[in-house]
Amino acid sequence: MQKRPHGIDVLGELRTYLLSSSQSFGRDISVFTKLLSKYLFKHISLSFLHLEQKKRAFATILYRHRGKYARRLMHSGMAGLSAFGIIIAPVVAQEFPGRSVDPWTVQTSSVLSVSANETNVTTELSDNQFRDKILKYTVLEGDTISSIAEKFDISVDTIRWQNNLDKNGTIKVDQELEILPVTGVLHKVQKGDTIYSIAKKYDVDAQGIVNFPFNAFVNDETFELAVGQVVIVPDGVKPESNVSQSAPRARQSTPNAGSVTATGKFAWPTNGTITTNFSWYHPGIDIANRAAPPVLAADSGTIIAAGWDSTGYGNMVMIDHGNGFKTRYGHLQKIYVSIGQTVARGNTIGQMGSTGRSTGTHLHFEIYNGATRISPLGVLGQ
Repeated sequence: MQKRPHGIDVLGELRTYLLSSSQSFGRDISVFTKLLSKYLFKHISLSFLHLEQKKRAFATILYRHRGKYARRLMHSGMAGLSAFGIIIAPVVAQEFPGRSVDPWTVQTSSVLSVSANETNVTTELSDNQFRDKILKYTVLEGDTISSIAEKFDISVDTIRWQNNLDKNGTIKVDQELEILPVTGVLHKVQKGDTIYSIAKKYDVDAQGIVNFPFNAFVNDETFELAVGQVVIVPDGVKPESNVSQSAPRARQSTPNAGSVTATGKFAWPTNGTITTNFSWYHPGIDIANRAAPPVLAADSGTIIAAGWDSTGYGNMVMIDHGNGFKTRYGHLQKIYVSIGQTVARGNTIGQMGSTGRSTGTHLHFEIYNGATRISPLGVLGQ
C-alpha cells in the first residue's frame, strides 16, 4: 500500500482548521448582529416612550391653562403686525409711482367697532379719551374732586372709591390719584368670584361687565375669571363700610311699544329693565327681562339682516327704515322675519334671548343715523 506524502496531510489539516474557524466566525457575527439589533430596538423604544410621556404631560399643562395667555398672545401678535406694517409701508408706497402721497401724513379716522353688515361705521360720542387702563393723575393747584371728575368724565364717587378718600373727598396738591377709564368700581378677583357675584356685589347687571371691552376672561364662553386679576365694573356702586346692606338702585324701565302705525318716530322695541346704557364701548342699550318678551320693530322698514352674527350679537335682526336710519336687535332666541321682508312699526320681529356674547336674557338695541350709531335714549318714544 502506497503512503501519501507528509506535506499533503499538513495542508489538509490546515484547510480543515480554516474552514472550521470561518464557520465559527460567521456564527459569532450572526449572534452579535442579533444581540445588537435587540439592544438598539429596546433603547429606541424606551426613548420614544419617554418622549411620548413628556409630550402628554406638556399637552396636559397647556390644556389646563387654555385661554389664560390668550390676551397676552393677542396683544403680542397685534404689536408684531403693527411693526411689520410700519416696516413695509414705504415699500408699498413706492409701488404706486403716479402718486405723491406721503403715507405718514395721511389723516385717518378711528372706528370703534365694525359690524359684518356695515362699513365705515362710527359711534356718536363726546371728545372723551377712550382709555383701557388706570391713569395716574397728580393734583394741581385749584383742583377739586369735582373738577377732576369732570375732566375725565367719570363720577366723583369713582375717584373717591378708587383712592380710598373720605366722604368729603379731601385732596392735596401733588397728591397722586388713580383714575379709572369709566365711572364704576375696580374689583380684584378673589377665589370663588364670578361675574354674577361681582355684579350683585356692586349692584349692576353682569352683562355690563362683559360689555366692557378691556375686561379679559380665562374662557370667553363661560366668562371664567382668574384669581388675582382685576376687572372694571362699569356703573358699579361700592358698598359703604357703614352700610350692612344697601338698597337696590332704581332702574329705568321701558314704556309700552305704542302705536304700530308708521310715524317716522321710534317706538320702544320691547319692555324690561335698562341694564346697560349707551357709551363709547357699548354703542347701544341693553334691555333685560327674564320673561323673554317679544321684540318689536321700532319703526317701519325693510329687513336687511336676519340670522346669526358671529361678532357677538348672536341671533340678530337689522332694519333699514329708508330715511337714513337703521336699527339693530341683538341676542334674540327666535327670529320671525327674513331678509327683504317689510315690517310696520310695532310688528313682532323676534323674541328676546341670550344668544351670542350674553350673560342673560336681554335685548341689545342700536340706532344708526347713516353710518353713525347714536344713543337710543335720545330718540326713543319721541
